[in-house]
Amino acid sequence: MKRTILIVDDEESIRFSLKGGLEDEGYNTLLAGTGEEGLQIVESNEVDLILLDIWMPGKDGLQILEELKNNGSRIPVIIMTGHGSIDTAIRATRLGALDFIEKPLDLNKIIITLHNTLHLKALEEENALLRKKTEKDDEIVGNSQAMRKLKEQIDRAAPSDAWVLILGENGTGKELVARRLHKKSVRTKQPFIEVNCAAIPEELIESELFGHEKGAFTGATERRRGKFDLAHNGTLFLDEIADMSLPTQAKILRILQEQRFERVGGGQTIQVDVRVFTATNKDLEKEIAAGRFRQDLYYRLNVIPIYVPRLIDRKEDIPGLVEHFLKLFSSLKGGKKKTITDGAIKKLMQHDWPGNVRELKNIIERLVIMTPGDTINGDDILPLRSQSVSETDKLIGITLLKDARAEFERIFIENKLKECGNNISKTADLIGVERSNLHRKIKGLGIDVG
Repeated sequence: MKRTILIVDDEESIRFSLKGGLEDEGYNTLLAGTGEEGLQIVESNEVDLILLDIWMPGKDGLQILEELKNNGSRIPVIIMTGHGSIDTAIRATRLGALDFIEKPLDLNKIIITLHNTLHLKALEEENALLRKKTEKDDEIVGNSQAMRKLKEQIDRAAPSDAWVLILGENGTGKELVARRLHKKSVRTKQPFIEVNCAAIPEELIESELFGHEKGAFTGATERRRGKFDLAHNGTLFLDEIADMSLPTQAKILRILQEQRFERVGGGQTIQVDVRVFTATNKDLEKEIAAGRFRQDLYYRLNVIPIYVPRLIDRKEDIPGLVEHFLKLFSSLKGGKKKTITDGAIKKLMQHDWPGNVRELKNIIERLVIMTPGDTINGDDILPLRSQSVSETDKLIGITLLKDARAEFERIFIENKLKECGNNISKTADLIGVERSNLHRKIKGLGIDVG
């Protein structure tokens, strides 16, 4: 879509010269010979940017800028000024002008300045939309007793600098809890850095967390800051902490205790001040007993434990969650918000939600997209599978590919182990992997081989 530029200048020759040059570059133009005329055009037209002369009869450029600001206008303004009026141009930037161009005008310079200013405006609009979306996505919805208790725990824990261990099944909203803790903390204006420990390959996790120096390894073409470094003075959220290997857990423990580290391939010690939140869907005490998680790391992380309840344990929150997701997805699709009947809500209430809130969110998004009318009825909801139908049904509600892959691998390996009488060597031969690799998989997936 063509961008519209309003040119406000009392010199007709400048107005028409700019009009021709900008329209050749693909812009629409609107022309005003006075500041008052420019204000009227802004009121009745969609304007993307204003080129504004300073010296004009009647209201000058500074007065026009002030009126635009007082009217709440967010249209970017570029000042055009003659030689000897740089001080005035500086005053204009303080009033809200984004840039200024000296006369006599250079069309090439104007075009570059317009392009950069409009690009900056587009980025600001995109960031505003992303912030709005993130705020909606990050909202913790629910007024059940379990959720009131959760919110009270967050409110108590957030102002402190204590570390928090967030526990709960997949899809319950552990990341939302971490974000809310950060937003309510004294570090709210500092970085919130998230690391999915399960998604980082073992050989790259040190580089990801601590950074690396140029030439530290093949492919390290430049210095890179790690997540701990990026989170300085803010919060580091280590999700899926139980999926780290024991050697990595040992390194993490040392860094967490000392709050200092060295980049991979570097010798300089970097000191940081980081608050740490961690999350897992596993029972860490069972993981410790099985030798898969370090006990000393558990005690270091488990300062304030917060458990996020399953959706089946707070079914009374389902109507509110449905309404929240209907608003969210309808606004993202740019359409009218759909309504949902009591019959459809009743049908949703009867499901046991093995995928928790994430599963419900996915289903509501699907209904918003696929339901042709403005109202979602019970007939629009396809039969929902029960948690207990089969092992493969546990994949229902899983959103991330890595989670689905891990669950499938666990089911597959468990079945093959049973076929081979829990003999790891036989199973390894049967499925075509090295025994050592299979053994690591069994430990990593938490499979009990007796």
